[in-house]
Parts: sequence; structure tokens; C-alpha cells
Amino acid sequence: MRALWLLAVTAVGVFPGLGWAQDQGGESVVRVVATVETKHGRKEPLVQKGEVTAYQGRNKVKVEDWLPLRGDQAGLEFFILLDDAADESLGSQLDDLKAFILDQPATTSIGVGYMQNGMVRLAHNLSTDHDAVAKSLRLPMGGAMAVASPYFSLETLIKEWPATPVRREVLMVTDGIDRFGGSGPANPYVDETIDQALKAGILVYTIYTPGVGHYGHAFWAMNWGQNYLAEISQATGAESYFLGFGAPVSFAPWLKEISERLQNQYLATLAIKAPKKGEFERVKITTEVPNTEIITQERVFVPAAQ
Repeated sequence: MRALWLLAVTAVGVFPGLGWAQDQGGESVVRVVATVETKHGRKEPLVQKGEVTAYQGRNKVKVEDWLPLRGDQAGLEFFILLDDAADESLGSQLDDLKAFILDQPATTSIGVGYMQNGMVRLAHNLSTDHDAVAKSLRLPMGGAMAVASPYFSLETLIKEWPATPVRREVLMVTDGIDRFGGSGPANPYVDETIDQALKAGILVYTIYTPGVGHYGHAFWAMNWGQNYLAEISQATGAESYFLGFGAPVSFAPWLKEISERLQNQYLATLAIKAPKKGEFERVKITTEVPNTEIITQERVFVPAAQ
């Protein structure tokens, strides 16, 4: 068994599952989380439905609903995955991670798991008791765990995460190196994990932290590890953070940015033309609001027309 698993948690806010699609006479209703970003450090505006436009490829599609994920709709399940094969420098970041957990609103359920040899070792179940969750953080175990792929662990989490009526997001802290499948431009394990995350509608934030062992200081492996992390985050509509190949002084600025992104998200409901067979379709949402950009997962899975 790859994971010690958890009970489902009920959070505030109810809407149909993300990545979910329902056939409606040749069209599928698809729901995705959209994050509003502003340029030049400006405060994120409250974007209205009439100010957004959505596309399926080059074709404009109808935005049926645009729901700010605030107040009664602010429910969130957020999982922090830490690599047990990280080097000792991760220990200096634990206080920043604890502060991030304690800073989250009561509508957010947080869980902590450690990636070990392709599985997830649960440190704390999803919970709104943020103080207890913060106390579950510990130092990584190191070299004994550096034999597998962090993408096996992430895929395990995605597959075993119980269905929920609220948005689901992940922060993955690792060197991103696939010690099982190797390095290079085509990694089937990374591709499969991305597909699973897209189907589940789970956003995956990633922070690079150095790992142990030979791969942990091999330039080629580290380079591809960061590429994989950036690929997963971009594909799912999240963000990837790293500063060269060394350990950053502090995670705090990146965690602050993640918190701000979580507070400026919307649930977009789109009417997409159903394909002849189930497949991924590229989607994009834009806005007329000046100096503002909308970030979503790059593709959605649309079932075949009935």
C-alpha cells in the first residue's frame, strides 16, 4: 500500500467537483479553479463575470458562472507534501511552513504528508486545527528515502484523496528528481501525474529544495527536477518556486505569495463543445480588467458526447 490514508473532511463552501464535466446536448459543463494575478504589485480586483472571456482552443465558449471563492464559498482542502529525501536544509524552513499553516483561514483544512519511496506517510490528517497540523512537521529522514520518484507519491495522494465538494490544492516541497524513471524531456511518470491532477482539478504548487545522495548534487538531474516541478505547476494552474540549485534562505516570500493566490481564486463554469471521444481540451480564460491576468489549468478532460 503506497499511503497511510485519511478520512474525508467537510469544509465550508459547496460546489460540484472540479474537473467534473456533464454532457448537455453536445456541450459539457466543466468547472475549473481560476486564479487572478495582477501586474506591478497592484491589489487584485474583484473580477466580475461580465469581465471574463473563455476559449476552447481558438473558439470562444460560454462562461455560465464565475463564483468568487470567498466567504461562504471559501472552502479549501490543502495538502503539504514534504520530501523525506530532502537534505538537512529543509529543517531551517519548518518555522516558515508552520507560520504559513497558522496563517490560513478557518475555512481551510490542511494536511501534511511525507513522500517516502513512492508513497505518502501521513503526518496529520486534513484538519482545521491548524495548531495541531503545524506541530506535525518534522525533519526529513534523508538518504534512506532517496530511491523512488516524488511523482509516484503525488499520484498516490491524488488517487486516494476522497472526493470533496470544495477545491483541492497541494504544496509539494522536493528536488523534483525522478530517481526511478531518470531525467530527460520525456518522462511518462510526470506526464501521467499531470493528467491525473488535471482530471481531479487539483492545483499543485511546488517549491524546490535540495535532496540527498548523488542525484542531489548532479547538475543534469537537478535541472530536470526543476523542469518537472515547473511543468506540473504550470499545467495545473499553480506556481513553481526555486532559486538556483541551492537552498533558499527562506520560504516565507513564496508562501506569502501562495496565500495571496489562494485568496484570489474563482470557480469558472464553462460550456465546452463535447468531443467525439473523451479527451483533453485546451482552455484559457482572459479578462478586460487592466493589468490583470487569469491563470487556470491548461487543459480539461471532456467526456465524449452522448
